Amino acid sequence: MRFQSETFPSDVRWESEGTSRIPFKTYTDDEIYKLELERFFYKAHWCYVGLEAEVPKVGDFKRTVVGERSVIMTRSAEDEISVVENVCAHRGMRFCRERHGQVKDFICPYHQWSYTLKGDLQGVPFRRGVKQDGKVNGGMPADFATADHGLTKLKVARRGGVVFASFDQNVQPFEDFLGPEILGYFDRLFNGRPLKILGYNRQRIPGNWKLMQENIKDPYHPGLLHTWFVTFGLWRADNKSQLVMDEHFRHAAMISTRGTAGKADQVTQVSSFKESMQLHDRRFIDIVPEAWWGGPSAVMTTIFPSVILQQQVNSVSTRHIQPTGRGSFDFVWTHFGFEDDTPEMQERRLRQANLFGPAGFVSADDGEVIEFSQEAFESKPFHRTLAELGGRGVENTDHMVTETLIRGMYAYWRKVMES
Repeated sequence: MRFQSETFPSDVRWESEGTSRIPFKTYTDDEIYKLELERFFYKAHWCYVGLEAEVPKVGDFKRTVVGERSVIMTRSAEDEISVVENVCAHRGMRFCRERHGQVKDFICPYHQWSYTLKGDLQGVPFRRGVKQDGKVNGGMPADFATADHGLTKLKVARRGGVVFASFDQNVQPFEDFLGPEILGYFDRLFNGRPLKILGYNRQRIPGNWKLMQENIKDPYHPGLLHTWFVTFGLWRADNKSQLVMDEHFRHAAMISTRGTAGKADQVTQVSSFKESMQLHDRRFIDIVPEAWWGGPSAVMTTIFPSVILQQQVNSVSTRHIQPTGRGSFDFVWTHFGFEDDTPEMQERRLRQANLFGPAGFVSADDGEVIEFSQEAFESKPFHRTLAELGGRGVENTDHMVTETLIRGMYAYWRKVMES
């Protein structure tokens, strides 16, 4: 089947109306990638930009991205968060270079145009010209109005201490964007308790950005690829589990309750299961149930297109997907805890965070397999992947032995991209 829109390359084909066989070209085609940026990151979607705890005081800012566009999240007033594009209204310079900081206003170094924390233009050097030899030379036109030349302001949504933004001023309300099912899991983690930033990891992964969304919508691989998960019982096929999507199939939650470590009929034949594997420091799996869990010991929530919300036992973080081209993306973890955590719990969260990040006991595996997948896609663009575990349909399940969430994401992808 060919794509219905002339926007798409004519040689990109799906083998059927369904989404269980995904063309390699969806990961390697430049035209498709550019259209994804426009339709998923710049229009009709909320994208993650950060946590309010990252900008606790008026004037604090964080530089980040929406899609490939540089943006700045700032606390512009005591109870106000603003997000503006990091592009000077004068000559288009990306004027902010620091990742974090504290300012009274933003000043572009090129020509010293200055902006308020909300992005309003407040100063233009030589706007009225320069007096010389009894006359005024230069200056801006008489009808130049500062109100017309501020920074591009994004629409902002705040909930539970998390900040999302959109270039689309007509984007649907954030709660409707998530839908009731996924909103419930969002609120489970961000339940109103003040957050505390514990640290960051970041890496550049040489793969298409969608592969990380797929990876966290894929319960098939954790108990096969990750020795840590299967050996110590943190996430494997015999754990009690559930897979839930929103009504559009774009967002999803993978929910699991930790089982026992060691042997089980379902895992003893898996090569990643290492019965003899022991820890020199058992504190890495010093897991303490928390009241807010409500049962599950792990919930991985994918909010399409930009972020993953992680709760893996006592480690909690956001994982921000930042595309840098069709075949690479930056992946940024923000590890956090809660202001009312005991010192012991904070240390536990930090220790368990070693499972994740670029050199994590678990996550290092994911970056590597994504890189190897992208290499194959680029070398064989006419082929396709296969996501038919559990059938070819799209439905919520109460088990992990399925690729339904991946099929669901591409059902939404096709609906948006082929319209």
